[in-house]
Amino acid sequence: MSSRKTIQNVLIGAAAALIAGAHFVPGHETNGPVVSAAIAVVSGKPITTDSVASSTVGTPEEAATETALSMLSSAVGKLSHPAALEDAFRSYFAYKTTHPADVKKPYLYFVDYGLPSTKPRGFVFDMAALRIVDGPFMVAHGRGSSASQYGLPTKFSNASGSAATSLGLYVAQELYKFTGHTGGRAYSSVGMRLQGVSQGFNDNARARGVVAHGAPYVTASKAGRSEGCPAMEPGRAAKLLPKLADGGLVFLFAPNEKWMENDKWVTTD
Repeated sequence: MSSRKTIQNVLIGAAAALIAGAHFVPGHETNGPVVSAAIAVVSGKPITTDSVASSTVGTPEEAATETALSMLSSAVGKLSHPAALEDAFRSYFAYKTTHPADVKKPYLYFVDYGLPSTKPRGFVFDMAALRIVDGPFMVAHGRGSSASQYGLPTKFSNASGSAATSLGLYVAQELYKFTGHTGGRAYSSVGMRLQGVSQGFNDNARARGVVAHGAPYVTASKAGRSEGCPAMEPGRAAKLLPKLADGGLVFLFAPNEKWMENDKWVTTD
C-alpha cells in the first residue's frame, strides 16, 4: 500500500471518529467535505471552495489539527501546557492554508519553552506522514529570557538587543555557515535563517539575527543560553536543518498568556 494511501486511510478514520455528523457514509467511495479537505490540508492537495463551503461541522484546518493530535500526542508525551501541541499544529495548518507557496516542505520544528533547559523540549515532525522525525532533544533559549545559565525561560521579546527568545511561528529559510563564540572560543556550524510571521512577537527575528543553528553548549543532557536562537546539538543541526530549510515551519511555544491570546496563528479559527 502506498504511503499516500496509508495517510489518507488514517485521516479518514480519525477525522470520521472526531467529527460526528460529517458527511462520511459507510459503503460510499466519496469522503465527506471536511474529511476530504482535512486530507488535502495534510497531504498538500488543493482545497476546493465548494468543499469548505458545504461543511457545517468545522474547518479543514480544525479536522487536520485534531487528526495530527490523535496520531502524535501520545508519542510526544506530557508538555508544559495542555494546549502546547494543539497550538503548534493549528498554527502550522492555518499558515499552510493561507500561504501555501511558503510551505514547500512538510516539516515542523517545535520547541516547548515552558520546560527548562535541562529537559529535552524540541521535536521535528513530518506533518504529511504524521510522524516524529526526531525528538525530544535539548534546545537552547536566549540569555535574555532567563537569569541563570540553566533553567526556565520567563521573558520573551521581539526587540533588538534583548538576546531573548521570541515566541510564535516562523518560516524556515536558507542555510548558511554560522559562526559563533562560547567560552571565549569561536565555533562554526550549519545555520538556518528564520522569518518570523507572528506579528508583534517574532517578526523582527531576521533583523535581529535569530536563527536555528548547532552549538557546542547544547549537549544531550542540557542546553546553555543563546542570543535568542533555538540552537541544538551540532550533529543534530547538520541532520535536521537541511530538511527544514527553504520551506519548513518552526513554532516556539511557552505558556505565556499575552502571546497565546494575541498571536493570530494561535487564535485562528
